[in-house]
Amino acid sequence: MNQITPQNIHLFNENVRFEDPLEIISFSLEQAKSPLVTTSFGSYSAALLWACSKVKKDIQVIWCDTGYNTEATYKHANYLIENLELNIEIFSPKYTTAYINSRIGLPNINNPNHPIFSEKVKLEPFNRAFKKHQPDVWFTNVRKGQTEHRNGLDVFSFSRDGILKVSPFYHYDDDALEAYIKNKKLPLEFDYFDPVKALENRECGIHLKH
Repeated sequence: MNQITPQNIHLFNENVRFEDPLEIISFSLEQAKSPLVTTSFGSYSAALLWACSKVKKDIQVIWCDTGYNTEATYKHANYLIENLELNIEIFSPKYTTAYINSRIGLPNINNPNHPIFSEKVKLEPFNRAFKKHQPDVWFTNVRKGQTEHRNGLDVFSFSRDGILKVSPFYHYDDDALEAYIKNKKLPLEFDYFDPVKALENRECGIHLKH
C-alpha cells in the first residue's frame, strides 16, 4: 500500500474528503504500527473514541488529565471508559492541583505565569505520554473552524516530530458532529473547561508544539 508522505499528503486528503470516519480510521490503521488516540473528554469526544474503538477495540487511548476538569467531565469520562471498554492510560501533572494553585494559581491567558501553568498541567504530561508510547499514527478530534491554526490542517497532517495525525471528523461542524453522536446513541457533555485553552477559539498548545 502507498504510504502517506509530506509530498503526497494533499492527494490523500483530497481522496478522503467525503469518506466516512470509520473508513478513514481503517485506512490509517493499515499505515500504523503504534497508533494511539488522544482525548480530553470534551463535549464531542464520544465520536472519535467510539469510532476508533469500533475499528480497533484495543487501540491505545491517552488522556492527559489536567486536574481542573469539571465534575461533569469526570462523569462523562468514566461513562465512556466503561461503556466503550477503552484501553486507556491517564497521564497527570507531576504536581497536585492544590500545589499548583498555591504556587501559580489559575492564571488567565494574559498572565505571564500562563505558559508555565500550561507546561506543568498539560504539555509535560502529554510529552511524557508520547515518549512512552512512541506513536506513528495519532488520532485526534481536531476540526476545521475551531481555531486559525486548525484551519490550516486537514484530515491528514504531520506533527513536528513526523507523526501522522489523523482527524477523521475534520470536516464536521458542531451540528454535524452532534447529529453523528446522537445517531450512535452516545453522550454529549457541554460542561467542560480547559484551563490551558481558556477561550473557545484559542489553541491549547499541544497542536502548536506537535
